[in-house]
Amino acid sequence: MSNVESNVLHIVDTLNNGFEGYMVEDEHGDTQTAFDYLQDVLDFNWILNSDRTLKGARLLVAFGGPNIWIDTTKGIVEGYWWQDKFVAEYDTNSEFARDLDDALETLFNC
Repeated sequence: MSNVESNVLHIVDTLNNGFEGYMVEDEHGDTQTAFDYLQDVLDFNWILNSDRTLKGARLLVAFGGPNIWIDTTKGIVEGYWWQDKFVAEYDTNSEFARDLDDALETLFNC
């Protein structure tokens, strides 16, 4: 398995199952949400409908080797590193993916 493929599949697993600590209360009573995940996003490319409402986003989550994008309009994770490319789908109906879409909508409408 290539480095690009393993990194993309790790992101797909996160989108399908959440990340460590996601929606789990810690010893301080805090929970981590999709907003916490978005804090580490390197770039947001907003994708709009013709009426300028949010359709989704393309999120740069890794850069420099490999570059990895989450495309919420297509439900895919794309990874690129030199000539290598790997694309995988994620479950857009998972709890975390729905929470991520809601967080993006909130951010866009701020």
